[in-house]
Amino acid sequence: MATRPFAFFLFFLFSIITLTVYILTAHIYDHQPFLRSFPNSLSLKPEDKIWPEFEFNWRLLLATVIGFFGSAFGTVGGVGGGGIFVPMLTLIVGFDTKSAAALSKCMIMGASASSVWYNLRVQHPCREVPILDYDLALLFQPMLMLGITLGVALSVVFPYWLITVLTILLFSGTSIRSFFKAIEMWKEETKVKKEMERPRAFVSSRGELLIDTHEPLILKEEKTPMQIFLFNLRWKMLTALIVVWIAFLVLQIMKNGLIACSTSYWVVTIIQFPVALAAFGYECVKLYKESKKRRDTGNPESVCEAAIDWTAPQLMFCAFCGVLGGTVGGLLGSGGGFILGPLLLEIGVMPQVASATATFVMMFSSSLSVVEFYLLKRFPIPHALYLMAVSIMAGFWGQFFIRRLVAFLQRASLIVFILSAVIFASALTMGVIGVDKSIRMINNHEFMGFLEFCRSQ
Repeated sequence: MATRPFAFFLFFLFSIITLTVYILTAHIYDHQPFLRSFPNSLSLKPEDKIWPEFEFNWRLLLATVIGFFGSAFGTVGGVGGGGIFVPMLTLIVGFDTKSAAALSKCMIMGASASSVWYNLRVQHPCREVPILDYDLALLFQPMLMLGITLGVALSVVFPYWLITVLTILLFSGTSIRSFFKAIEMWKEETKVKKEMERPRAFVSSRGELLIDTHEPLILKEEKTPMQIFLFNLRWKMLTALIVVWIAFLVLQIMKNGLIACSTSYWVVTIIQFPVALAAFGYECVKLYKESKKRRDTGNPESVCEAAIDWTAPQLMFCAFCGVLGGTVGGLLGSGGGFILGPLLLEIGVMPQVASATATFVMMFSSSLSVVEFYLLKRFPIPHALYLMAVSIMAGFWGQFFIRRLVAFLQRASLIVFILSAVIFASALTMGVIGVDKSIRMINNHEFMGFLEFCRSQ
């Protein structure tokens, strides 16, 4: 599979950097224990809550504009836009980092929900299947949510400057990878368009997947918007996704009310693993059986949008990618869309379906975080409602304009270019914020090593 080298590169880079930093910092602080007890160490105490008054001024207006375009392009690319929202809310509006992260999840939830609503009324570009790939959603959602839980736990332990370094490296690598993928798709689309301009041109199946056109070779039966909406809904799969969401929500609420590192705390944490594995295993068995049946009958079609053969090694690899993506997303505070969106493209999912499916999965993960943050009173309600309203409008109109532009230009690669641009912008903004805060921590002689998990809760 073409995506394996890139996935293992992310894992290798993540592991080597973390291990090296841990060894170096442990050596330094073991020999100089007085560095652990600096009185100014902000990383050893909760960050002060900073909630500006809700009033319409130039700060809120600028945040509205940035939030609108960030939500519009973020949902089109299938990555959310959290890497843009958090710096915007801290630098411009004036929120503290934790409150900004909570409000960012509110914006992502609003934008992804409106995007899913829009996509439910859109036909698949070239197949008689829903544009939301429920199989891929149910395959990745449980492992992604499990990974996010692990990543959030690691974010408590990892030093802030290390998270900044990982943000810059991983986001930059993903952005560059997506950019070259977009260029490759652009070139293939150009070849297909030239073939279509010739008399009696034949469009290959690969070309058909790349172009979202209003003039397909096989005429589709015209459907009403309500027929398309009902066709895109798959109640059985949707119910399974909701059940997984509720299970994780209940476990997270239970864990938040427990003493960190107590026996009950670890029991609730460990229960998340069988819940995720049960949902993932159910989908694995289904995909494996369907794929094997098609191979035995000589049917070359894919079981779902991913252009891979669903064998046991491929399914295990997808589990690895889901946990890795969630862990990185939870660690960096970006949810997981920055990994899931590019990953779906790498395994052969066409851009329109990759965007719709990644946004669909993000709706579940972001809404889980929003409910958690609401119960913990991490964000002010007036700001949350206003920014969610902005994101809801942005998510809908962003999908509307970009998909119309893709259909007009017959360039689905535009979605991949947008995805790459959003990830790069997030790497830039989060990198600048992280470097600035790390410099201030160094100047204040704050503790810069790994923290103990139980003492940092």
